[in-house]
Amino acid sequence: MKVYGAEYIRNVALISHGGAGKTSLIDAALFDTGAVTRQGKVDDGTSIADYDPDELKRRMSLHTKVLPIEWHEHKINFIDTPGYADFIGEVKAGLRVADAALVVVTAEKGVEVGTELTWHYANERNLPRIVVVNKLDRENTSFDMALESLRAKFGTKVVPLQIPIGEQANFKGVVDLLHQKGYTFEGGNSVQEISIPDELQDTINSYREQLIESAVESDDELMEKFLEGIDLNDDEILKLVKVGTASGQLIPVLCASAAKNIGIQTMLSAILDYLPSAADALPEDAQNFEGHTSALVFKTTGQQSGTVSTFRVYTGSIKADSHLFNIQTKTDERVGALSFPRGKMSENASSISAGDFGTVSKLTNTHTGDTLTDSKNITTPLEPIRFPEPCFTLTIIPKSQNDLDKMGNVLARIVQEDRTLRVSRDPETAETLLSGMGEAHLQIIVESIKRKYGVDLETRDPHIHYRETIRKKAKANGRHKRQSGGHGQFGDVWLEIEPLPHGGEQDFIFEDRIVGGVVPNQFIPGVEKGVRESLKRGFISGNPMLYVRVALYDGKYHPVDSSAQSFEVAASLAMQEAVPLASPVILEPVMHVNILIPEANMGDVMSDINTRRGRVLGMEPDEQEEGMQRITATVPQAEMLRYATDLRSITQGRGSFTMEFAQYEEVPPHIQQALIEQHKKAVG
Repeated sequence: MKVYGAEYIRNVALISHGGAGKTSLIDAALFDTGAVTRQGKVDDGTSIADYDPDELKRRMSLHTKVLPIEWHEHKINFIDTPGYADFIGEVKAGLRVADAALVVVTAEKGVEVGTELTWHYANERNLPRIVVVNKLDRENTSFDMALESLRAKFGTKVVPLQIPIGEQANFKGVVDLLHQKGYTFEGGNSVQEISIPDELQDTINSYREQLIESAVESDDELMEKFLEGIDLNDDEILKLVKVGTASGQLIPVLCASAAKNIGIQTMLSAILDYLPSAADALPEDAQNFEGHTSALVFKTTGQQSGTVSTFRVYTGSIKADSHLFNIQTKTDERVGALSFPRGKMSENASSISAGDFGTVSKLTNTHTGDTLTDSKNITTPLEPIRFPEPCFTLTIIPKSQNDLDKMGNVLARIVQEDRTLRVSRDPETAETLLSGMGEAHLQIIVESIKRKYGVDLETRDPHIHYRETIRKKAKANGRHKRQSGGHGQFGDVWLEIEPLPHGGEQDFIFEDRIVGGVVPNQFIPGVEKGVRESLKRGFISGNPMLYVRVALYDGKYHPVDSSAQSFEVAASLAMQEAVPLASPVILEPVMHVNILIPEANMGDVMSDINTRRGRVLGMEPDEQEEGMQRITATVPQAEMLRYATDLRSITQGRGSFTMEFAQYEEVPPHIQQALIEQHKKAVG
């Protein structure tokens, strides 16, 4: 593959709802441009883009990849992103290094949930975009319906640049509204220019007028000319469409069928004509490198032999067998052999120039999101990738000692690869917790760990940290007396226990109310220790007890047989006697939940919160997203374990949430009884 200057490169992320055909469009483009001799198909497992075993198994994209094609002396780097909501982190990474977006919708369904979400992400990056209406060859499809769906959701700036020739099974080509030319695609990868069918002329005139009306808004001079009734020539309209698309004032719509290879080559030409080059789209943070090399690593892939880093060069160039400085880790990295990525294929490269993408193996201290440069004096990195926070957690358990020995290193590697993952350790249970974007996300990660690293893991829901407390005062005596031949053991205490306010600054207070030395000072720390240890063990469910004041107010000792240990045991016995008299109850952690949802789903979401024993605290329109509502509520943690999956189902993937610990609250009686019975069975 030849080296291209940045002005001849287009970096385009493909985004859509899952199943719209992004990957199939790329497979067709690879075939049409001669990169492969046979068009790959996702359903057959022959796609160039989807080659990972997990992708082949599920027939869907799970990872972002770069697939370059060469077309008319230019290079288009297609960045194929997943369409499934659990892999939003991959989408964010792909959009971060793209200069434009190609939004794919189907002629069957028009705008779907994934289209809305990824469109929003493209808005965050202010990316110019083109829409492709795919699958126009299918039954029950309509270009007009798809266009109406796009305009209803995204406004009248969405305008057709092409219309289809034929419908459904008879779809065979496209009409270019700007140049007023017709093209058919009669099998293979051949394109034939044809005369425009007469029956389409009125439709063409109507849509062309809409295109020009929208395009002139980006140029005052040409708008004035247009309003005066003066016809614009094709060059003027071309300029308007290009400027309008680059600014986001215009979003052209194209027609295609990836499966039948119709409209692919005209799509490639439109990308060159209307989307900005890598030179035109150089971001401000990269301009600050002032002639130095700058590159962003946006993907790290683990392999048995080490990691493979995929990066985009923004300024300068990266040469094989050179050295670069990692701004984040402050380390020098040796760059070995370089490659141009292309899905499951790659091509060796001697250097990667500005605007282009490359891969390199075995960087020692470089991870996803890091900036590489050729100067140690530069301290400000390129803008990082803004990954979403994980919202779904599972406990992971190694199946064998061998798996346990390997697990730590493997988990450290996968967190470096996928920045939407978190690994943590529960200090109370010593469980290892894996957090990600959803149930499917973590399931695929666990499967890939077994396949790639030979570490077999099981998963289960995380342990809920219940607590115990008391509801009233009680007093009890604890006496520990034992004779065993020489010195015996003797300790005798009277304790008073009472509840403290829930959620207060202190969850345990120990008071020494001894008068007259009936329990000598040297034994009182043993009493407190015995109380604390018994609180840790709990009394009715095996969970620690909180919000308790314990007072030592009387006792007895023996001048020979008493010891701190004896009083520790006596205190524990006193607590076992006192707690049942004080109406013990189980507390559960309650989370403060912040939920962002479409207004249309308000009723369903609030009803669902009620079924989870939750309380809605408030609701208000979201300040940043029109049509979205923000609900705040408190919900028991036990009811939130699968909420990421359930909320996605209720809102068709549009909803999101965050949560944090709020307080402990008393468990309802029927749940409390079940927890007590469960504990009794566990302890035999």
